[in-house]
Amino acid sequence: MAEQAPFALASRNPDVLTSIANLSNDEVFTPPGIADQMLDLLEHAWASTHDGSSIWANPSLKFLDPFAKSGVFLRQITSRLINGLEGVIPDRPKRVDHILTTQVYGAGITNLTSLLARRTVYCTKWANGPHTVAPSINTRDGNIWFERTEHSWVGGRPVETADTDGRPITKLVGEKCVFCGATQQTLDRDEALETHAYALIHTDDVRSDVATWFGEDMQFDVIIGNPPFRRMSVCCGRFCCCGTTRRRLPLEAVLGAAA
Repeated sequence: MAEQAPFALASRNPDVLTSIANLSNDEVFTPPGIADQMLDLLEHAWASTHDGSSIWANPSLKFLDPFAKSGVFLRQITSRLINGLEGVIPDRPKRVDHILTTQVYGAGITNLTSLLARRTVYCTKWANGPHTVAPSINTRDGNIWFERTEHSWVGGRPVETADTDGRPITKLVGEKCVFCGATQQTLDRDEALETHAYALIHTDDVRSDVATWFGEDMQFDVIIGNPPFRRMSVCCGRFCCCGTTRRRLPLEAVLGAAA
């Protein structure tokens, strides 16, 4: 009789964000390993310009991921701050609450990804839910902001067509978003669908918008994330981050990043 092989999966505890990053999807989720490599580089760069001090041991620094999707950057930053601030705030629940209420911020790129990012960071899709790990937060969004943003259509040409009742009307077709170049035909959607108009690049005043998102004139020390790349068919005809070919804005300049 053949001997039964031992069942070994019980000892495996895969990271759900790694699994999500491996899925085939229109949105590209950053694997935790890549996020950690970037944060390692950040840690070394910070130490080299701040007399060897640890960026994770400073309770006053503020971090922003302006393109939060799975929340992996915010989670990995939080994890490092939890360890680095142990000597500053010994009580772990108070330490976690401090980090999530005063140090870690994000902006979701879609409604779905904002819920996912909050679930990753706060352990609940609403930051002030009953299972939150940040009890001092009193708003549903917490520090991970999202509001539906619309494209700003320009150009186009008039064509004669008919409405749903068959009455003749003149309608503009071929319009494009002035900010990102997306076509109206592709992304002019009703309320049930995501617009994919990312707030950070669909504005003329980023600093003012960020102050509105987080309720104060915010100054970030670190801005890190993975900008959303768009398919060729829905952007400007090239593989690029939506809008950067037209609006290459230095984040350090518009948001005031000290790092």
